[in-house]
Amino acid sequence: MKNRLCRKINGYSIVFKFLFSLTLVISISINIMNAQNELDVIRNNWLQYNDAPNAFYHHLASHAINILKERNDAISGFNTLSDWQQRQKWVKKTLLDIVGSFPEKTPLNAKIPRIIQKDGYRIEHIIYESQPEFYVTSSMFIPNELKKGSRAPVVIYCSGHAEEGYRSAIYLHIIVNLVKKGFIVFAFDPVGQGERLEYFDPKTGKSIVGGPTAEHSYPGAQAFITGSSQARYMIWDGIRAVDYLLTRKEVDPVRIGITGRSGGGTQSAYIAAIDDRIYAAAPENYLTNFTRLLQTIGPQDAEQNLFNAIFRGIDHADFLEVRAPKPALMITTSRDMFNIQGALETEKEVARVYKAYGKEDNFSRVEDDAPHASTKKNREAMYAFFRKHLNNPGNSNDEETMLLVPEDVQVTNTGQLSTSLVGETVFSLNRKDTEKLVNNLQVSRGDQAKHLTEVMNSAKKLSGYREPSEIGEPVFTGRIQRDGYMIEKYFAKGEGDYVIPYLLMKPDKPNSKALIYLHPSGKSAEAFIGGEIEWFVRNGFTVLAPDIIGVGEMGPGIYKGDAYIAGISHNLWYASMLIGRSIVGIRAGDIVRLAGLLKKNSETTEVYGIARKEMAPVMLHAVAFDRSITRIALIEPYVSYQSIAMNRFYDSKFVYSIVPGALTAYDLPDLAACLAPRKLLLTGVTDGNGKSLDPEILGKDLDFIKTTYQDKNASGQLDIVSMKPNEKLDTYFMEWIK
Repeated sequence: MKNRLCRKINGYSIVFKFLFSLTLVISISINIMNAQNELDVIRNNWLQYNDAPNAFYHHLASHAINILKERNDAISGFNTLSDWQQRQKWVKKTLLDIVGSFPEKTPLNAKIPRIIQKDGYRIEHIIYESQPEFYVTSSMFIPNELKKGSRAPVVIYCSGHAEEGYRSAIYLHIIVNLVKKGFIVFAFDPVGQGERLEYFDPKTGKSIVGGPTAEHSYPGAQAFITGSSQARYMIWDGIRAVDYLLTRKEVDPVRIGITGRSGGGTQSAYIAAIDDRIYAAAPENYLTNFTRLLQTIGPQDAEQNLFNAIFRGIDHADFLEVRAPKPALMITTSRDMFNIQGALETEKEVARVYKAYGKEDNFSRVEDDAPHASTKKNREAMYAFFRKHLNNPGNSNDEETMLLVPEDVQVTNTGQLSTSLVGETVFSLNRKDTEKLVNNLQVSRGDQAKHLTEVMNSAKKLSGYREPSEIGEPVFTGRIQRDGYMIEKYFAKGEGDYVIPYLLMKPDKPNSKALIYLHPSGKSAEAFIGGEIEWFVRNGFTVLAPDIIGVGEMGPGIYKGDAYIAGISHNLWYASMLIGRSIVGIRAGDIVRLAGLLKKNSETTEVYGIARKEMAPVMLHAVAFDRSITRIALIEPYVSYQSIAMNRFYDSKFVYSIVPGALTAYDLPDLAACLAPRKLLLTGVTDGNGKSLDPEILGKDLDFIKTTYQDKNASGQLDIVSMKPNEKLDTYFMEWIK
């Protein structure tokens, strides 16, 4: 009895201890949350800014729509065929420029590993090299009725974002219908799909980075760093597909068509716009216009974005207009995610150029009441379109087809190029381009003075930086008193129709110096009692800690997009790139704006800057552009854009801090060198995957910074140090602020 009572009491004791611990944890969590909430500047109390987390997307979209309006206003004034023909020449030249330079044509080295005979047609499985050892898996569907010596029209089929590529049941249904109607059909795997997964994991049979959009967008970000694009590689595959078709005696070279749905609609629109050998084009479930795209689902994955496209004056209509008066069919659905109103507006614009040519019958649009899908009505309209314009008369009915089993449409022995025929990838090819650009930078660095001047000009242009024209008065929203200092809460106007909430931490005994502190998690991350910011305040600094746009109270917002990788919306970055801007450039402008606010205070004699991790490039650009920020400390920064482009796996959270096209003119070490002789601390430098490296291992990335500081007799102003995990930086900071 006594033992049972003791066990019962001990049991109650254990439960009591657990409940006490749980209560303590909850209490601490609530206190932390309350502490975070008390540092809010606009959240809950300012209804005018209740959509602040989405302000970044709205800012980019608004900017884009204004550019597009200017484009549309200019085109609305076209009255003659000559007007349109001049526009066509300009668009063609611009498209070739923004896609990125195509490689030279090299031998296709096409091989046919297998031929499959089916009812009424045969399938020839083909592997060709669109670039040396950049293998493309494809299949050519050839009607049996084709007479020896005769030539038939061919339709190139581009796959949408199906993991299996053109082996998707609906795509095969369309392909077989076309071949049964007497067309040769050539289907090829887009890179990152079907048998061309570039991040294939043999253990799981899946992609390491995700589905097709991730397979496109992950290397696509690296391509944009070099001023190229994912689309460049995918379009070139299609151009080389035409090259291959022209080697086949069965193909009529003047009767080539192209179609594809969704992502295949993108590819077919792009390839047809650039390759004049394609006579008839029927993109499906893609064409809308950028204005409606931005107002609805936003920019999509990397293949659908061309470098600075909107900024350069390109819209969806241009992909059809540039090839007029060749036949074109827009295949649309009323409930498509690619907005139907945008499709109607594009149709109206494109019809004008065909009318100017007197070829109205060569352009049309078909629509069915459906979501983002293939429908019988639309398929039959597409069959009829190719029947007419590729001169292949007959019925256009959508017929039932026999299902093909996976073995029928497998091209390689293993079902994946990466395990059967190891070759190049978008990453490896882009890495070679990166190496060339880096070598160019190394040569340019030989003339240090000229190089650094060009770096500054290029960085401003490529980042889309805009120097603040005016610095408005901040709005005061509250004060918190702490031991030895106070926290004042403000917000200031940013570059556009958004605000920058910030904390101003003011010591009781100021030293007349101010510090801007940037943290990836926002203003509150180190603003707690005992936090890193407090160390500076207790050393006499007035510290301004902001939530720059997209961070803290200002983000990240609800927009994720289809290329949401490791918690980062690559799509938001594409939105900035499309308008000739960058997230870095916009944020750097706001940092300079905040520095201006600090300088307006007569008690401030100097402004310093500190940034952590992916915020380092923002601070680096801001300080390079604004010499009034007299010294900078970067904590755990990644070393260079080169390191991201040359790492097969990079940290996606760095994407927002990349300037598209940067490596064509500069890298982060070049900007850092521009700071000499100002004081610079780099501690815990990492590579593009966020892995810490010893400064000596980083080699050339840091050598130019060191050399520049030495040449300016300022070696003592540069401090590059390693950093141990969880190491406190007080010692380094103390040296840095001397």
